[in-house]
Amino acid sequence: MKDQLEALIGQLADRGILLGEAVAEFERRFIKHVMDSEEGNQSRAARTLGIHRNTLGRKLEEYKLDRNGRRHF
Repeated sequence: MKDQLEALIGQLADRGILLGEAVAEFERRFIKHVMDSEEGNQSRAARTLGIHRNTLGRKLEEYKLDRNGRRHF
């Protein structure tokens, strides 16, 4: 996994992706994955992520994800 992460970091840097963009995209996808795994249950997802449920709610809004982790516009 470490080698895969190193390769991904190299690709992002080579493409000129800024750190903030990379971090935000990783966080969005991580949250989406956990929300899917927890079948949309925000309390369980927040516990799995190690954050407060209110923080998760704000991040769902920020990334325009619905309570099931799907993107909405």
